[in-house]
Amino acid sequence: MNAATRSAGQPSTPNVKITINPIGMDRPKAWLVAGFEDFRQAMAVSLAYGMFWVGLSIAITAGAIVLDLWHWLLPLVAGFMFLGPLVAVGSYGISRALEEGRAPHLGDAFGAWRPHAGQLAMMGVMMMIFFLAWIRLATLLFALFFGFEAPGAAELYASLLTTPDGLGLIAVGTAVGAILAFGAFAISVVAVPTLMDQDLTFMEGIEASLRTVSRNFRPMLLWAVILTCCVLVGVLTFYIGLALILPVLGHASWHAYEDLVRCEQRDVSV
Repeated sequence: MNAATRSAGQPSTPNVKITINPIGMDRPKAWLVAGFEDFRQAMAVSLAYGMFWVGLSIAITAGAIVLDLWHWLLPLVAGFMFLGPLVAVGSYGISRALEEGRAPHLGDAFGAWRPHAGQLAMMGVMMMIFFLAWIRLATLLFALFFGFEAPGAAELYASLLTTPDGLGLIAVGTAVGAILAFGAFAISVVAVPTLMDQDLTFMEGIEASLRTVSRNFRPMLLWAVILTCCVLVGVLTFYIGLALILPVLGHASWHAYEDLVRCEQRDVSV
């Protein structure tokens, strides 16, 4: 790994030692640059992977519209932040293929989870818990501000932007969502790439992620803000921008993992 500074960490298992590296505030920019470079080198595969998620997002949105579930759109879009780390697994596979000197293909993206499917699935369960908690809280907040009868689409979104109840819902929902989203970020930011790269349990990945955020709180907070803003831009382009944004952020997150975490095999023969 190409991290500039190393520091001692606590061992995660008798066989693997995880070292968390301190970083500076300039590193998130370097991760983005590296992410763009990976996207440039594997543009066709990365763009295809991004387009897959764009298509899925459009399909979910269309389904909500057809089923007259307009009031679910904002919570679902916001909830993407809880599942984003798992979406990025395909980009990790592409970046790893580039580091190995191979030409990436779609199998590297869609098959990246297979070697450690069990632990990644458990991580997925953890992220789904955050997602479901957010949906439940969003439902309760909606009922608190608007009651149990959902208004029509035009009335709903007009009320959100022009009435005290709507503005209050946005303010409280944003605050609650931000707290939950940062919690999900803290347990997953390096856990998912670590689990993909190493033979560890999902709890060991979460521990490494929490220690990473604790040791580098300010740069990791900046990274969380960058991720959120970039995804928001992608959503505001009616998801089309996500075709570029998702793979670039995924590649960048892989380089963030390499910068932040060093895993060493312990010699247990002695």
